[in-house]
Amino acid sequence: MKRTIHKVEFGICILKEYWGFGIGKNLLVNAIQWADSHGIKKITLNVLETNEKAIKLYQKFGFEVEGILKCDKILSDGKYYNTVVMGRFQD
Repeated sequence: MKRTIHKVEFGICILKEYWGFGIGKNLLVNAIQWADSHGIKKITLNVLETNEKAIKLYQKFGFEVEGILKCDKILSDGKYYNTVVMGRFQD
C-alpha cells in the first residue's frame, strides 16, 4: 500500500544457546543498512518487555519505544507479559 511504502517491520529470534555471540547485533546492523540503502524511512519491531538486553541494543541503534501492548503474550509460566513496540525513523 502506498501509505506504508516507507516502512518495514523487523523481527529476529536467536536460540538461547547462541545468545552472547553478537548474532542479533549483526542481523540488526545488516537490516538497518539494507533499509537505509533501499530508501526505507521507518523500521518497526516488537519485543517482549522482559528482554532488556534486546531493548537496550535497539535503543543503541536509534529505536525508540512507541507504545506498549498490555498483556499481549502469555508464556509457559502462565503469566501475561507486555510487548514493547519500538520504531526507528531515518530522515
